[in-house]
Amino acid sequence: MMKFIFMMVFMIPLCFLNSYFWIMQFFYFLLFLIFFYSFSYNLYFSMISYFFGCDCLSFYMILLSIWICLLMLLSSEKIYNLSNYYNFYSFMIILLLLFLFITFSSINMFMFYLFFEMSLIPTLFLILGWGYQPERIQAGMYMFMYTLFGSLPMIVSLFYLYKYMGNLDFYFISVINSFYLYLCTILVFLIKMPMYFVHLWLPKAHVEAPVSGSMILAGVMLKLGGYGLLRFMKIFIEIGMKINFFFISLSLIGSFYISLVCVRQVDMKSLIAYSSVSHMGLVLGGLMTMSVWGFWGSFLMMIAHGLCSSGLFCLANVSYERLLSRSLYLNKGLLNLMPSMSLWWFMFCSSNMGAPFSLNLFGEIMLINSLISWSWLSFFFLGMISFFGAVYSLYLYSQSQHGIINFSLFSFSSGSIREFMLMFLHWIPLNLLFLFFNIIIY
Repeated sequence: MMKFIFMMVFMIPLCFLNSYFWIMQFFYFLLFLIFFYSFSYNLYFSMISYFFGCDCLSFYMILLSIWICLLMLLSSEKIYNLSNYYNFYSFMIILLLLFLFITFSSINMFMFYLFFEMSLIPTLFLILGWGYQPERIQAGMYMFMYTLFGSLPMIVSLFYLYKYMGNLDFYFISVINSFYLYLCTILVFLIKMPMYFVHLWLPKAHVEAPVSGSMILAGVMLKLGGYGLLRFMKIFIEIGMKINFFFISLSLIGSFYISLVCVRQVDMKSLIAYSSVSHMGLVLGGLMTMSVWGFWGSFLMMIAHGLCSSGLFCLANVSYERLLSRSLYLNKGLLNLMPSMSLWWFMFCSSNMGAPFSLNLFGEIMLINSLISWSWLSFFFLGMISFFGAVYSLYLYSQSQHGIINFSLFSFSSGSIREFMLMFLHWIPLNLLFLFFNIIIY
């Protein structure tokens, strides 16, 4: 693990060389390939060094982080062309990747907590430094204060665990049956996912963030909460069996309500952000059932949502760069102006609603299995969530691609090779990963 961390540290000076902005992408691809081919596909920890190690769960999350970070550079041509501090921008991305890499590969709980919090700082800089509107300061503080408020009880509970167990390694902690420790530990993960009632920071952060900020927030930062719960549920399995019904019920009702909220959005980024809350509510519900279906379903859904939601934010940015508006009242008739980009809109909207053969479909099937097995009464909310998931995805597609063209446009570009490449690199793993099920789940 240390060699990958050192490789990322040595990439940092390249950020400040003016001619190396696009060459950084080559190094991200190289890092992705080296990490991909150096891993042994088993459920046990491998590549153990110092406080770091990697198992199947960490491996896919790290791959997703590297992939999203290289696509963030690919989506940021405007920052490079305008010379908008692009050296500092690429430095923030590599720093964020470094923190995420260490977070996902930490065996020690305190190391995990430390870098979990540190990953918030580059994200905050991305929102504050390259956001579009003055409200980005308020959005950044919302995100920062929500996460810090949730993380304080967790650090207290970790100190308590260390005092009585003498150890904070994941695989040496015995089962804990304490209601207060359980709530204090998982609160920060519930905020990060985000769970309904503590989700208000997410739409604000997405709407004010630049496209790269939205990509990393939707692609990886929301997955930190799910990853933390997947790691900690083994320790809290006894108390979880007693009180998880509350979180499952809240997630299902919240996802249903947020699905309705999606249908009345007029801002494209806001709609995609609220759809993220709805999907992650389903993930939280399946995860809290403590079943194998729920575990793997939430894991697959997190990876699928990371790629699909990130791709949708990129598409929204493509429209925004041309029309200088994200409003669905102004983004109309794009099928006439950008027919080739409309194909990508259709494919990502269909993936977002869980159409075959996207990874979303397989994740949703497994989550629905786990929740129906837990209680057949959940079928009503699951049916409504799936139905309205299709409704708001079709609403987003039809409102933006059909209708009367906005005649205030002076000139227009149908799409560049870079943008098509960006969509392609989101869509291909999203729709071909189902072929590797024998590696992911066995």
